[in-house]
Amino acid sequence: MDRDPFAKEIGAVVSTATPPPRLTPGQQAVLAALRQQPQPLSAQALHGVMGTQRPIGVATVYRALDALKLLGLVQHRVTLSGETLYSAVEHDHHYLTCLQCGVSVPVETCPVQELAAQLQGTGSFRIYYHTLEFFGVCDRCS
Repeated sequence: MDRDPFAKEIGAVVSTATPPPRLTPGQQAVLAALRQQPQPLSAQALHGVMGTQRPIGVATVYRALDALKLLGLVQHRVTLSGETLYSAVEHDHHYLTCLQCGVSVPVETCPVQELAAQLQGTGSFRIYYHTLEFFGVCDRCS
């Protein structure tokens, strides 16, 4: 999968933060584990994956995810069932989501990239990432 060109801007924002964010060992471990995952994970699933590598409490995972979101290093999206899925900010995510079966299909292009770049250029708001999700009914369900 090609990386989103906006990812360079995301990296530039994070890397130019003054001072660079200092992460706790738990935050570093959570971020490293998320970066190894091919798909977004729930906090519980991430805790399960991390538990096979090193002991970490589920509360620590949740606190680390919240802190990493505020630093712009982790993004999340909420599924139709209400489950929150987390991923490391590497590129923006866009989906087509079926309202009937709940399947989400990634969209590889970014139709709002230019708008995001313009908004970032205003200097009045620091954009870490954006998401875009279209809802409808997939071919299988229609």
